[in-house]
Amino acid sequence: MKRNTVKHIIARKHREPLVVLTAYTAPMAALLDEHVDILLVGDSLGMVLYGFETTLPVTLEMMIAHGDAVQRASSKALVVVDMPFGSYQASPQQAFESAARVLKETGAAAVKLEGGAAMEDTIRFLTTRGIAVMGHVGLQPQQVHALGGYRYQGRTSSEADLIRQDALAVQRAGAFSMVIEGVKESVAREIVGQVDIPVIGIGASNACDGQVLVTGDMLGLSASGYVPSFVKQYAQLADEIRRAAADYAGEVRSRQFPSETYIYGAE
Repeated sequence: MKRNTVKHIIARKHREPLVVLTAYTAPMAALLDEHVDILLVGDSLGMVLYGFETTLPVTLEMMIAHGDAVQRASSKALVVVDMPFGSYQASPQQAFESAARVLKETGAAAVKLEGGAAMEDTIRFLTTRGIAVMGHVGLQPQQVHALGGYRYQGRTSSEADLIRQDALAVQRAGAFSMVIEGVKESVAREIVGQVDIPVIGIGASNACDGQVLVTGDMLGLSASGYVPSFVKQYAQLADEIRRAAADYAGEVRSRQFPSETYIYGAE
């Protein structure tokens, strides 16, 4: 089975919706690979795996390490790696150097970065130098403090207009696709019809060219129990893990485990 390419993703505009999930580790990537079109190594790993309150502390080295694991464990999905906060905002040159490291050290096909009109020159600098870029407009988690929290965007006509401008800027700059997050449904739907590249929604619209969720949210793996309102949970694995851990702990403490079946040379 051949791996999806950027061209394959572009060709899916207005066709069968793209399936996108996050992956941060080799085991999860291997489990998801056959079912998805894109594996996104999101900087959400800072919150999901490392327990940070936001994505801001995530480093480029973290993204490269996890991106490498996901790329090696997958064979079908296109792998896209998030550019973490502080690795691309200073200048187009900084963005190129960071993105080049990601692609060279992980083998991934593309990077994702947040920002619309403000990042247009940076995205163009990357794409004209052979780096495939996925944009990210609407709610931008790396700007959580500036936005005053994780609030959905496009509530007012001025907010909606800015998001439209951001989406068009991302397309003009040469991005092959974009994520639109936490945006009023009517605004997201309008943007899907305005741009020629695939729009992948998260908390946006069913009309998007694809959908992405954080895999841990979708699987019910959040230790805190918090689930964003736009997430449908397809499993409750946290409950299963707690049950299994409790069973194991009980058997160890009662010396039921390990039994003879699990001991070498038991008589």
